[in-house]
Amino acid sequence: MGDSAYSFSLTTFSPSGKLLQIEYALTAVSAGATSLGIKATNGVVLATEKKLPSVLVDEESVKKTSLLTPNIGVAYSGMGPDSRVLVRKARKLAQSYYRLYHETIPVSQLVRETATVMQESTQQGGVRPFGVSLLVAGYDDQGPQLYQVDPSGSYFAWKASAIGKNMVNAKTFLEKRYSEDMELEDAIHTALLTLKEGFEGQMSGSNIEVSIIGEDRKFRVLTAAEITDYLEEVE
Repeated sequence: MGDSAYSFSLTTFSPSGKLLQIEYALTAVSAGATSLGIKATNGVVLATEKKLPSVLVDEESVKKTSLLTPNIGVAYSGMGPDSRVLVRKARKLAQSYYRLYHETIPVSQLVRETATVMQESTQQGGVRPFGVSLLVAGYDDQGPQLYQVDPSGSYFAWKASAIGKNMVNAKTFLEKRYSEDMELEDAIHTALLTLKEGFEGQMSGSNIEVSIIGEDRKFRVLTAAEITDYLEEVE
């Protein structure tokens, strides 16, 4: 009996040692829009495609990056509704920490708690794994940090990473272009060039989303005008 016989059960390992529902969740992530993050010496940049399902959709209503705390933000690839659930839970976790300790939650701790929420959906029947991967960017006393969290609940700190449908080519491009002493401005340019590699059509301020966090420790999404200026610089 092959692995396919185990594909409908979340809590049963297949003979090859896989939980196939998690594999399928990763497939859902791979079908999502490309997102990438780059850690610089003085900040972090997140960039993601913002493809609209129709020209009739109001682009202001489509958000691919979210603020978790003033100094931590997140971008996702995969199923948007799943990401909203995780963003809400992460915000609650951050507020609970603030109420208890009266200081903002460390980036690594918020990532760990969010990954725990995702892992809990892989160990009990009646639920399905989250069909989304997250790129979390933050700046705290440990400096700029970039994490990737996957549906299995595993998470790692990255210097640069990509998720979504073009992640293989994007990671290859980042491996060639990344340098340890890269500053935030260079990272923004590299992020745009990487996104451009597999982008279908013309990139503009309205169909991509770029967000940054620098030494001021304030996570913010760049305006369409700012993105357009950066695109002109890299062309």
